[in-house]
Amino acid sequence: MFKELIHRVSGIYLSEQKKKLVVARLSRRLRALNLETFTQYYHYLTENPAGASEIENLINRVTTNKTDFFREMHHFEFLRDEVLPAIIAKGEATGNRRVRIWSAGCSTGEEPYSIAIVCSEGFKNHRGWDLKILATDLDTEVLQRAGRGHYPTQALIPVPGEYLTKYFVRTTEGYIVSDALKYMVAFRKLNFMNAVFPMKNPFDIIFCRNVIIYFDQPTKTELMNKFHAHLKPQGLIFIGHSESLMSMKEKFKYVKHTVYQKV
Repeated sequence: MFKELIHRVSGIYLSEQKKKLVVARLSRRLRALNLETFTQYYHYLTENPAGASEIENLINRVTTNKTDFFREMHHFEFLRDEVLPAIIAKGEATGNRRVRIWSAGCSTGEEPYSIAIVCSEGFKNHRGWDLKILATDLDTEVLQRAGRGHYPTQALIPVPGEYLTKYFVRTTEGYIVSDALKYMVAFRKLNFMNAVFPMKNPFDIIFCRNVIIYFDQPTKTELMNKFHAHLKPQGLIFIGHSESLMSMKEKFKYVKHTVYQKV
């Protein structure tokens, strides 16, 4: 019963192999609510007036938030070496100097801040550009952590030394993201299962990496159709190393490994 509820409200498809993990994580919520059984918890979620707010805690417990700075470095190299120079060249020629990037499923913020570093470097010699990064996630707890921008020293190991000194401030407990990077990124809660996304303007680039692996095929297709609608013509989408959009060739054209372009 939890499997169906979680799928309905979040799109996440939980296999039987995840049962022990889910039981362990949700047991904390039972203790917090002084409930004795999972049946009681299910009824609390679905029948109690307070259940609507508890759904948020449920989803926060079952989401997976593995991420790192500059994870899958080849994506950031491609962004730096090919994508941004092409955007800059076109913008300088046309006068359209507005760039919007979406980190969809941003977790604790390492991905959008990595994007912000690459963009800050790429545009440092080009004035008059309006560049913003939207970072969304369903898990409200990781969004709070991402917004604070505090990271332990161990988390910064993948960050090149020149970027570490330029874009982070050392603290007694690790590092904090600089205000310049924070200004570039807006963190918002978003459920991929929403029928309509609130963003009005299309994106040049979408990062949605290692997210759709948790969805079944119909949910994946539905989400990718939404992303297609929110990309500019010829906009790019970056996906995870074990994901593919080859089944949606009418929507997305293969560019290179795990990078596709809107058709």
